[in-house]
Amino acid sequence: MALRIIFMGTPEFSVATLEALAAAGHQIVVVYTQPPRPGGRRGLDLQKSPVHLAAERLGLPVLHPLNFRESEERDRFRAFNADVAVVVAYGLLLPEAILNGTRLGAYNGHASLLPRWRGAAPIQRAIMAGDVKTGMMVMKMDKGLDTGPVALTRTIAIGPDMTAGELHDRLSVIGAEAMVEAMAALEAGTLQTVPQPEEGVLYAAKIDKAETRIDFSRDAAQVHDHIRGLSPFPGAWFELGVNGKPERVKVLGSTLAEGEGVAGTVLDHALTIACGQGAVRLTRLQKAGGKPLDAADFLRGTPVSPGTVLR
Repeated sequence: MALRIIFMGTPEFSVATLEALAAAGHQIVVVYTQPPRPGGRRGLDLQKSPVHLAAERLGLPVLHPLNFRESEERDRFRAFNADVAVVVAYGLLLPEAILNGTRLGAYNGHASLLPRWRGAAPIQRAIMAGDVKTGMMVMKMDKGLDTGPVALTRTIAIGPDMTAGELHDRLSVIGAEAMVEAMAALEAGTLQTVPQPEEGVLYAAKIDKAETRIDFSRDAAQVHDHIRGLSPFPGAWFELGVNGKPERVKVLGSTLAEGEGVAGTVLDHALTIACGQGAVRLTRLQKAGGKPLDAADFLRGTPVSPGTVLR
């Protein structure tokens, strides 16, 4: 017996779970995702979400309401007579009418070790905080923000130079495997949930553009975590004087290094930068409008002499 599943997700992160549930033989009765948004080089073309495109490849019906405020949308959801809703990075806080709109409720795949990093940006915030481990949790959803009881946990280590993009890709696969396992247990009637601890709650606020500029006056470890936590998107950055004009440069990779000096000062020909305490070496960079380059290739096109101060 396969479950009748309503799948709800939007970004690339969610695609692996959708594909894994379909491959496991469950009946995906409909896929909900965010509406197409303006995109393309000029921002004029409507771009379907990665989940929307994946659903079309799988031959699944797709709906993309703006919200569920209207009774017609809630009624349409219930009319699918689904066993369960599976939610992975959908992008909307769901009302109780939707959470309770299937026979067995709604289960969320969340990329943190709850209750740490509830909210919008758990992957980035875990790295930016210097966490050494994180994971995926399958949680039965309630009306709170990531507050429901946990059904399944998968924990992984965060490597010292791992970026948010690398962690994102690993967690996407792990989350898909965990959700398939959870749905198998749910179908068998053996899935159990445990309430989240009341202590250790942290919220992973959405990344604000105002916090993306690198502050080299911080300790090297904090600078390094900031860089890798924002790589590849939106990207931590500094300004470099090029032909007498300040130019923004994103840093997509770094590592801790030996060295000391005035914060922001380039210490050698390998882009080792002094921080408030210690130093970091920048390993991958991208100029505005350019492509990502390893440090050696970047320096060939944009020489940066020792003693230069990055702002």
